[in-house]
Amino acid sequence: MTGLREAAPGIAWRPDAATIEQANLTAFMRATGIAHYEELIARADADPEWFYDALLGFLDYRFYRPYARVLDASAGAPWTRWCVGGTTNVVLNALDRWRGTPTRDKTLLAWEGEDGERAEFTYRELDREVCRCAGALRALGLGRGDVVAIYLPNLPEAMIAMLAVPKIGAIVMPLFSGFGAEAMRARLELGEAKALITVDGSARRGKPVDAKAIADEAVASLASLRHVIVCRRAGNPVAWKPGRDHWWHQLLAQQPDDAPTEAMDADAPYLLVFTSGTTGNPKGVVHAHAGFPAKIVMDLALCMDFKPRDRMLWMSDMGWVVGPLIVFAIPIMGGTLVLAEGAPNYPDPERMWRLVAEQRVSFLGIAPTTARTFIAQASEPWKNHDLSALRIIVSSGEPWTPDAWRWLFERVGGRRIPLLNFSGGTEMMGILACCLLRPLKPCAFNTPVPGTGADVVDDSGRSVEAGTVGELVMRRPVIGLTRSLWRDDARYLENYWSTWPGVWHHGDFASRDAEGHWYIHGRSDDTLKIAGKRTGPAEIEALVMDTGLLAEAAAIGVPDPVKGSALVLVCVPKPGASAGIALREQLSSAVTRGLGTPFKPASVLFVSDLPKTRNLKIMRRVIRAACLGEDPGDLSSLVNPESIDEIRARRSD
Repeated sequence: MTGLREAAPGIAWRPDAATIEQANLTAFMRATGIAHYEELIARADADPEWFYDALLGFLDYRFYRPYARVLDASAGAPWTRWCVGGTTNVVLNALDRWRGTPTRDKTLLAWEGEDGERAEFTYRELDREVCRCAGALRALGLGRGDVVAIYLPNLPEAMIAMLAVPKIGAIVMPLFSGFGAEAMRARLELGEAKALITVDGSARRGKPVDAKAIADEAVASLASLRHVIVCRRAGNPVAWKPGRDHWWHQLLAQQPDDAPTEAMDADAPYLLVFTSGTTGNPKGVVHAHAGFPAKIVMDLALCMDFKPRDRMLWMSDMGWVVGPLIVFAIPIMGGTLVLAEGAPNYPDPERMWRLVAEQRVSFLGIAPTTARTFIAQASEPWKNHDLSALRIIVSSGEPWTPDAWRWLFERVGGRRIPLLNFSGGTEMMGILACCLLRPLKPCAFNTPVPGTGADVVDDSGRSVEAGTVGELVMRRPVIGLTRSLWRDDARYLENYWSTWPGVWHHGDFASRDAEGHWYIHGRSDDTLKIAGKRTGPAEIEALVMDTGLLAEAAAIGVPDPVKGSALVLVCVPKPGASAGIALREQLSSAVTRGLGTPFKPASVLFVSDLPKTRNLKIMRRVIRAACLGEDPGDLSSLVNPESIDEIRARRSD
C-alpha cells in the first residue's frame, strides 16, 4: 500500500477551556472517574462490559426489567448479545420517559413541506398521535414481530409511524421515498411486510408523484401484505381496494389518545433497514430495541455533543439510516427536530440555510456533496442568512474534498463552529468521529468511537504504521451492531466477518497520521491499483477538486493491459468552465503533480451529473460499470438514474 499524501495538514480548530468544561464527554468521564480521554478510549476497548454498563447508566436508558448482563459474547463476536435478560422499548425511551416532566410541553418536531406548509408538535402532541397510530395498527391485527413498511416523504406522519410501529412491538421498515415499484416490491417481499404506510401523492422538486399508484403496483399479489394505510397529502385521485386500503386520518380518528407500549426483549428487533449490495438482493440490516438507540445516542451525545437545548436539521430520506437516526435519537435526548420535505436547494436555492436561520438550528447535519452543490451554485449563506444559532456542524456520507471542507468551515462557519466528521455504516453507525475534546484537522476524524476497537490493517490483518492506507476494521463488536442480515446469517458472516477471525471488516480504506488523526479514503471495493500502486479515489478526487474548476468528480479504475488498471476521471465542470481539451490537461496535470506520472488519467469524461443516492453518495461502482458497458447491479437507490446513460454516451469522447 502506498503512503498517504495528507490533503490539508495543520490544525483548523482547537477547543477552548469552556468548550471542554461544558462537553457531554467531560461529564461522562467525571461520572466514571476517568481523568483523560485517551484513558477512556483504552478502557472502553479493553473492558467493554464496564464501558457499556456505564454508558447506559449515563444516558439513563430505561428498562422495564433490568438486564442481568450488559453483553454476552459466548457464541462469538458476530453473535454478541446485549442487555441480556432485560426488557425495554425504544418508545419507552423516546416518548414515555417525558411524561410528567417539563419536556412534555417542549417542541419536538418543527416541520416544513416543500410547498411551504408548516406544522409543529410538542412532545405531548406527538406522543398523542403516536398512541393513536399504535391503536390503529393494533386494530388492524398488527403486533409483535410483524413488519410494517413506510413509504413516505418527510412528513410528520413519517415520524409518527416510525415511533408507533415499535411501540406495538412490530418492526418498522422505512423505504426510500423515491423508489419505483420494483425496488419497493423486492424489499416488501424480502421483509415479508404485513402492512405498508404510504401517501396519496407528493411533490419532488415541484413535480407531482403519484405515490399510491407506485405502491399499488409494488404490493400487487404480495402474499404477506394485508393492509395499505394512506396519508392524505396531495389530494390526487387514487385507486382503492376495499378491505386492504385505509385512510390514515380515518383510522386514527377512531383511537384514544393513549396506548400501552410493549415491553420487548432488549435484543428483539424493531428496525429493518435495507441497503443496496453491489450484487444480489439488498441487505436487510436488523437493529434491536436496546442496541441501536443506545449507540446512536452515544455517537450524537458523547462524540458530537448534542444537548437537549439543540435544534437539529439533517436533511435525509427516512429510507436511509440518517432518517431513523434523527427520528429516534432526538426524542431520546429531549431535543428538537427540524424536518423538511424535499431538497436542500428547492424551491429556494438556499432553502437549507433559510431553514437554519428561521428555525434557529443549532446542530446541522450535512453531506459533503450537499456542500459542493451549494458551492457550484455560488451560494453565500453567511451573507444572506443569520446563522448565529449554529453551534455544531456534523458531516457524514462520504470523504470530504479539502475545498468543500474549507468552504463550510471557514466561510459558512466563520472558523468558530466545529465541523465534526462522522463515519460508519447502516450496520452500526459511527466507527470514526470527531469530539470536542481534541483539535480538528480539515477532512479528518479526531477519534475512534469508544468501544469499537477501530484499527487500520494490512491484507494480513496486522495494524499498519502512521501514514499508511489500509482497511478500516473494528476489533470489538459494538452495542449498536446489526444482529445479522435479515434471514441471511451466511451472508452476514461472509460480508463482514470472514476476512480476519473475530474482526469486523468494514470495507473502507483509512489511515492515521502521526498525531492520531484519521482519514477515510473511500470504499475499498473502489480501490485503484495502478502500476502496482494502490490508493483510494478520494485522494485523486481531492487533487482535481482543488483546481476550483469542478463541481464534482469521481475517480475510477478500468482494466489496462500494461498497468493492470488505468485511471478514468468522470467530472462535472463548474458553470463557466469549458469542458474541452484545456480543462482535461489541467486536471491531468493536477493528478500527476500530486501522485506522479503513473496516475496520469487515461481518460477524462465531462458530464452534467454523477449517479447518486438520495442521501447524495456518489456511486462509483455504477460509474465504473457505465464506463465499461457492464451491468451496474442494483440501481434502486439512485435518485438520478438518467445520469448513467450520459456516462455511457461519453465513453467514446
